[in-house]
Amino acid sequence: MNSTRPLKPAAVATAVLALLAASTAEAASAALEGWALMPANTFAEGPTTGQFASGAGGNPLPLLDKQSVQGFSAVLAGPTAGTYLFMPDNGFGTKENSADALLRMYAVTPNFKTATGGTGTVSAANFNSGASMGGFTSGSYVTLSDPNQLLSLKIQADYTRYYNTAGNPLVASSIRSGRQLTGADLDIESVRKDKNGNLWFGDEFGPYLVKTNAKGEVLRREIGMLGVASPQNEAVINGTLSATLGRSNGFEGMAINPNGDRLYTLLEGTVTGDPAKTLRINAFDVNTEAYTGQQWNYRLDGAGTNIGDMTAINDHEFLIIERNGATATSGTPFKKIFTVDLNQVDGSGNLVKKEMVNLMDIADPNDLNGDGSIAFTFPFTTIESVLILDAHTLLVANDNNYPGTGGRNLGSDNTEFLKIHLDQALNVSAVPEPGSYALLLGGLALIGFKGRNRRQRA
Repeated sequence: MNSTRPLKPAAVATAVLALLAASTAEAASAALEGWALMPANTFAEGPTTGQFASGAGGNPLPLLDKQSVQGFSAVLAGPTAGTYLFMPDNGFGTKENSADALLRMYAVTPNFKTATGGTGTVSAANFNSGASMGGFTSGSYVTLSDPNQLLSLKIQADYTRYYNTAGNPLVASSIRSGRQLTGADLDIESVRKDKNGNLWFGDEFGPYLVKTNAKGEVLRREIGMLGVASPQNEAVINGTLSATLGRSNGFEGMAINPNGDRLYTLLEGTVTGDPAKTLRINAFDVNTEAYTGQQWNYRLDGAGTNIGDMTAINDHEFLIIERNGATATSGTPFKKIFTVDLNQVDGSGNLVKKEMVNLMDIADPNDLNGDGSIAFTFPFTTIESVLILDAHTLLVANDNNYPGTGGRNLGSDNTEFLKIHLDQALNVSAVPEPGSYALLLGGLALIGFKGRNRRQRA
């Protein structure tokens, strides 16, 4: 009789991580632990949208009496383990075509397909409780609004007809009565929750910071950045400022420190006068609601053209998604996640970058997405959401730019959710989600598989 006592979960996790760390010669730097897909044609209740945009991929617009659940550009942890709050961007990509696209955050529950099971599907969750819901109906989302007219911007809710243009459709009554915000008002691309439970949204049109409560209701006037203005900034439009930033090149990325009292905004484009391909990171104090004056420069890779997201590992280290616009159907995709440390700069004054994940080269020994390959690639145009689940696990999702096409094929792109295991631990203290131990155990099988596969290839 074997008298060996079974290992406790914590001991198992430690043992597995030690094995993974010891096998770097045999294992890739990143492996796919979980995969789920939300179909492109996923919709929520709401007013008709897409009246000013064009259909694609066999999906015509407008969408009558509904909103598309798409364009995920930021993610926060949800109310319960396994649930997440995803924020779409402005809708259909421009100020001119998104006046009827509501600015929202949706609660979702991916049922990740893993080595041990899972359906690979995604369902709606209650925004406050995390409870499962049958669809994206009331309770599964919050819609941003300005009920107290605190923004200085003229918004669609102020008009009778969209864009205040005769001949355009009437602004939906729900938008007007609730003073709901749309993609013609702001292009939100990032969001963080502060220590008080309030939400801060990073916008690209200003660029502006927009503060709301947990229900998405604006709490104060939008905050601009001194010396930085895009062509869509209201002051540029009315001629009182000159643009110093490219169109829609504002706050694509934004992180918050672990204490929840300092934001770090990352521009997507280079400010006029700055060295080519350098992007500014600025610190913002949540307590004083003002920029601190601290600034760093992030330099894009030679193959990179844009950043997709920025999230804090700790007080001074961050993850940054960097990409180009190429896809599986066009060009050579460059999609990577780097780490930076605010305390480390190179001789040119730029933050030192370290590659953490090549999203075009992820081990997938169990072929979780069913494409017949044990090498997973993530070739979508825009990848704009990353969340740290624990020191060895990231959640990553793409922005599908609905009804845009070309990510994997010529149909409208789906939204895919990835759980990625990192061999190299991040310097962060986090409580693993339920099920993480099972995924770690799966790492043993992954090591064995990879070693066996490489021997067969030799």
